[in-house]
Amino acid sequence: MSISIGVNAQDFHLSQHDAAPLYLNPALVGQFDGKYRVHGHYRTQWGSLSSKSYKTAAISFDIPFNKMAFGAQIINRRAGAGDYNALGVLLNGGYSFTIDKAKTHKVSIGVQAGAIQKSVDFNQLYFEDQYTTAGGGTFDQSLPNGETFGNSSFWLPDVNLGLVYYYGKDQMRINPFVGFSAFHITQPNETFYGEESKLPMRYIVHGGAKVNLSEKIQLMPKLLYMSQENAQETNYGLMLHYHMGSSGAIILFGPTYRSADAFILEGGLKIGSYEAKLGYDFNTSELNDFSDGKGGFEISLTYIPKIFKPNPIQNCPRI
Repeated sequence: MSISIGVNAQDFHLSQHDAAPLYLNPALVGQFDGKYRVHGHYRTQWGSLSSKSYKTAAISFDIPFNKMAFGAQIINRRAGAGDYNALGVLLNGGYSFTIDKAKTHKVSIGVQAGAIQKSVDFNQLYFEDQYTTAGGGTFDQSLPNGETFGNSSFWLPDVNLGLVYYYGKDQMRINPFVGFSAFHITQPNETFYGEESKLPMRYIVHGGAKVNLSEKIQLMPKLLYMSQENAQETNYGLMLHYHMGSSGAIILFGPTYRSADAFILEGGLKIGSYEAKLGYDFNTSELNDFSDGKGGFEISLTYIPKIFKPNPIQNCPRI
């Protein structure tokens, strides 16, 4: 079994993309109603196809300060038998403003900057030159692999940009939002062979609307399109928010379809300053014959302590 390390690669993705705001769009830094936000995220997939599943773990913190906002994110992604690992450490800044006198049309811009460290353990991989016919045919890792690697680990700089618009007027039936983000702006060189191999830019367009059906029920249709090099992905989702009266708790539930790849179900609970969500991907691609429909499990937890507001203006529905 051989691998190709020098080719351009695509970033890992999350099914609960809007639950991890700094990974979705740098302009979402500080875009919440509260003192600050702490977010944790974990995803595992393809455990049914590989002895080592693909895993993603992330933690982020952001805080608004007047029209500015600041944050930081650490995300680690590991995949495959060679323990291919990509660790990202990013700082985030943003600026928000309104474009009308009523201050209902809101715009936020954001930038992320930091570094990515990538590594792989070649000693855990099998290569064509290590195949031997002895014993009926097998791989012998004590044999030379015939490959010339420049290194097994490297760091590269990373810069990302984003823009978000949303209609923030309370008491409205529909509040739409739309955003655009671009990742790996500088297209740094990434290679284990010491050759030139640019990390391709990743583009995301996302949008949707909060539709207030009643005091207790909200619907949130949402759309995401992502493109990187020759890979494209489109997500169509619908999330139901059900407010449970005096308890203040909100039940979250809804499906998402990821084009030609997976059907996703999400569910969660928002109570007080906490929001927890679970999701599962059911594989619908050609790999379904091998995965038996199994895809990925994902969990996220967000903590946003509220700001006390004396004599608040009632919003409908309450959020």
